[in-house]
Amino acid sequence: MKDLTDALYEFSDLFQRIGVPYVVMGGLAVRLYGLPRPTYDLDYTILLSRGQLPDLYDRAEELGYTVAPPYRAGWIDEVAGLPLVKFGLYVQGKIIDIDVFLAETDYQREVLARRRREEVEEHSVWVVSPEDLILLKALANPPRDRLDIGDVRFMQGNLDETYLRQWAGRLQIADRFEEIWRETAM
Repeated sequence: MKDLTDALYEFSDLFQRIGVPYVVMGGLAVRLYGLPRPTYDLDYTILLSRGQLPDLYDRAEELGYTVAPPYRAGWIDEVAGLPLVKFGLYVQGKIIDIDVFLAETDYQREVLARRRREEVEEHSVWVVSPEDLILLKALANPPRDRLDIGDVRFMQGNLDETYLRQWAGRLQIADRFEEIWRETAM
């Protein structure tokens, strides 16, 4: 029976096999850089054109993942202004969601350029940097993400504040970032 870790390995290996640069983000990255917490989905950013999505859908379906018909028909979702497509894996009546953001902005390409190789159990995957995890969480901004930012700050200690502030400004979230930064100060 597959689980979240299996999905992480399969999707990361799939991206590697087809030559698609990827980075793991979200709750799984928080587990690596902050305090462990439950997470029930996977979040990626990948460098892939929209025209190449049908091939990705085919390959994911071959591995047992589902792709909703609207995505197959060309629809692209959006979260915090960032384009994404979704995959699913049904396991014992529950679904594991895999959100895959398409790197179409300068910032997303920067996230990919700054990614780090990390060990998840005994598997090596590309993971977002702690600073970019903080920025992505600030961009999305639900209450859970603010707590995650505090956890990452606590566990990581020394972070590149110049980089954080520069990109917060470019992403037009400088005020929000400064508010969160004050709230999560140690």
